[in-house]
Amino acid sequence: MSSPDAQNAIVLLSGGLDSATALAMARGQGLHCHALSIDYGQRHRAELDAARAVASQLGAAAHTIVPLDLRLIGGSALTDPGIAVPEAPTDGIPVTYVPARNTLLLALALGLAEVAGAGRIVIGVNALDYSGYPDCRPAFIDAFQQLAQVASKAGVEGHAPGIDAPLIHLSKAEIIRRGNDLGVDYSLTVSCYQADHQGRACGRCDSCRLRAQGFRAAGLPDPTRYV
Repeated sequence: MSSPDAQNAIVLLSGGLDSATALAMARGQGLHCHALSIDYGQRHRAELDAARAVASQLGAAAHTIVPLDLRLIGGSALTDPGIAVPEAPTDGIPVTYVPARNTLLLALALGLAEVAGAGRIVIGVNALDYSGYPDCRPAFIDAFQQLAQVASKAGVEGHAPGIDAPLIHLSKAEIIRRGNDLGVDYSLTVSCYQADHQGRACGRCDSCRLRAQGFRAAGLPDPTRYV
């Protein structure tokens, strides 16, 4: 295992708008970025295709896709085809929440960071324009940072990678403006919970609504391809 380097980062990349912006921000800081995507049994493959395109467009040094079949756990509209994706706002935590997803993603990123000698892990979670997910909140990021300090060789030696969540306090419009300034091609990204095999968005789910509202508020044209 390499020694941790603060200029090396593992960037969790879903293929959506937020993670693309997080990668662009890391690259804008001059970081050497290893993109990490998880094939967790999501409803469509389009976002993984988008992740490949985004990693290439933004100059990630490497891109790893790890299979982790969360359909075996279920409990989410994103992993269980028997649960419909809601197309109207709902109270509380919606059924599109994937149990333990970000915990598992960060754990995999922590392992890759230790092997790759990365001193930072970047995740594009957001606590403002989000759907109420518990693992998108500052308390979750803070808790995982504490876990990283005791759960790895690097951590117990005092070199745990820092968990960066650069979007966590930004509105969707602010995220889009940041990404636009950094040259993100948002036409490559897929945010829709139920996109078709070509990556075209439904325009009705919560993620589509937040994305469309963000582009309107940012005053920028929306390049999303809709069915």
